[in-house]
Amino acid sequence: MNPFLNEYETPFKIPPFESIKFSHYEPAFEIGMEEHREEIDKIANNQSEPTFKNTIEALEGSGETLDKVANVFFNLLGSNTNDEMDALAMEMSPKLSAHNDAILLNKALFKRIENLHNNRQSLNLSVEQNRLLEETYKRFIRSGANLDKDSMERLTQINSALSSLSLRFDQNVLKETNSYSMVVENEEDLDGLPDEEIRQASLLAESEGQKGKWVFKPTRVSMYPFLTYSTKRDLREELYKSYIQRGDNDNSLDNKEIIAEMVALRKEKAAMMGFESHSDYVLDNTMAKTPDNVNKLLQTIWNPGVEKAKGEVQAMQRLISDEGGNFKLAAWDWWHYSEKLRQEQFDFKEEEVKPYFSEEKVLKGAFDVANKLFDITFTERNDLPKYRDNIRSFVVEDSNKKVIGIFYTDFTLRPNKGGGAWMNTFRSQSKFNGEIIPIVVNVCNFPPQNVDGVSLLSFEQVETLFHEFGHGLHGLLSDAQYPSLSGTSVTRDYVEFPSQIMENWAREPEVIKTFAKHYETGETIPDDLLDKISAAGTFNEGFATTEYVAAAHLDMAYHTNKNAIQDIDKFEDDTLEELGLIPEIESRYRSTYFGHIFAGGYSSGYYSYLWTEVLEADAFEAFKEKGLFDKETADKLKKYVFSAGNTDDLMTQYIRFRGKEPEIEPLLKKRGLN
Repeated sequence: MNPFLNEYETPFKIPPFESIKFSHYEPAFEIGMEEHREEIDKIANNQSEPTFKNTIEALEGSGETLDKVANVFFNLLGSNTNDEMDALAMEMSPKLSAHNDAILLNKALFKRIENLHNNRQSLNLSVEQNRLLEETYKRFIRSGANLDKDSMERLTQINSALSSLSLRFDQNVLKETNSYSMVVENEEDLDGLPDEEIRQASLLAESEGQKGKWVFKPTRVSMYPFLTYSTKRDLREELYKSYIQRGDNDNSLDNKEIIAEMVALRKEKAAMMGFESHSDYVLDNTMAKTPDNVNKLLQTIWNPGVEKAKGEVQAMQRLISDEGGNFKLAAWDWWHYSEKLRQEQFDFKEEEVKPYFSEEKVLKGAFDVANKLFDITFTERNDLPKYRDNIRSFVVEDSNKKVIGIFYTDFTLRPNKGGGAWMNTFRSQSKFNGEIIPIVVNVCNFPPQNVDGVSLLSFEQVETLFHEFGHGLHGLLSDAQYPSLSGTSVTRDYVEFPSQIMENWAREPEVIKTFAKHYETGETIPDDLLDKISAAGTFNEGFATTEYVAAAHLDMAYHTNKNAIQDIDKFEDDTLEELGLIPEIESRYRSTYFGHIFAGGYSSGYYSYLWTEVLEADAFEAFKEKGLFDKETADKLKKYVFSAGNTDDLMTQYIRFRGKEPEIEPLLKKRGLN
């Protein structure tokens, strides 16, 4: 029996992961698409006059089987893939793209939607129903429903090609990351590294058949500690360059041609839709609205950011000179000398704080914050279906003990998982066809357990956990009628707001003390160490701002460029040189592994983290004014941000929470740039 073709007989109707075999996916996809086509034909060819119920709600409820299989397959493709999954994704991607286009370009269906949209004033719709109608109509228009037949055919080809190219890009980056290993054979080349990093490198070497040696990979978990603590400058350079050259090695995994083709296809698609550039097309459906608005924001923070970074370079160059070094600071030196500078200025090392940040206790700290803010609890269950043994599952309940969602954590680094961190859903919340609770997953790439069976996090990883948990709460607290408006189904430059505001609690000493307990002794993190963390809050901010804005600017440059791009490396170099990026800093993502914009749906949207940081810095001021867990403020945050999804205009929802539009000053203050 194919589990996707029957109702799940599991607790909370969670996908029965243990029963799902690879052979189930393709037939479920095919049957799901066929069922969906029949449902769409029935809606489009309904002889009755179009109504909200027989058209918009019918469309909203269609494609259940297809959703079931796609939600499982594409979640696991990112977090638990293999060669078979990758191959099937390449096969199914163009088919699914064509299937989606066939719906969005269905003239008869669009005519019914357009009829309702034109007469919406007389339909007596609720605010959320009106939002669904508006968003549905806009989605069809933006997908080409008004194009002529020839243009629709070309658009279908473009979308299919983009879908396949995006998958190839992502797979290439993962394969290139896994294919490189820096093997250290001499113990003296480990000089400066903490014992735990040496142990993890030894285990990694053993897993690759290099017992007795040490292996380091171009992943943040493996690379960043090496760049920070290794005294071997030549090895730091080798490992760093293996990271920034991914997808740019003129081999079978090279991504440069893929980028050029994707940029050209996106430009062509935007022109078909009547827009000057891909950025104009994308941003027309965001809070930012135009490339000018995005570039203005980026420039506002670029100038003070790069000036601060230049000061950081001078301070580190002084350290190099004081040590007798006869070389100029390079990008692969930044982590090493910035850590020394931190020790000099604030008298603490990153390794000092790690023993207080065990993954287990930090997660519990995040749960406690959610409980205090939103009156919800997380109870671990070991009897729920899981797709791997080492992930955790929690039942989420409100203050009335009502189950509101299921939450999974998949935190540990492994080779068959994509890089970075993200949140996704196996099922979205809705109340339109019965009360459906969400099934949410947070995926991260945190360090494996140490000899004591504990995963210890850096403070940056603590912030990452709270960030992704914020996305998770956005999905779990959703209280929408319709699935396409629920949870994180908002614009790119709003979706990071709920996640980024949660990071603030991770930085507050009052909160840190509740979960920062030494993993061996249980001792609470000392006040003097907390004071040092707080004092160093904006340390290295010039670097962080500069590398981020450089990547956001590169994204905008690709997607506003008017000419064909012949040489990807030259385009990147020219763009960043014109911006004024200093040689000691690379863009956070070089083009050939910039998955956000070429594989992750953030094209012309990487600026979103900064846009929403304006929102969250302004929003958190309310808690600073009234108290970290002020009940009235937290209730408004829950109602108008975390629960509201896309059920109303997003800026309207923000103003309902904050009482005014956001201001940029709190962001500049937070980053230490004012």
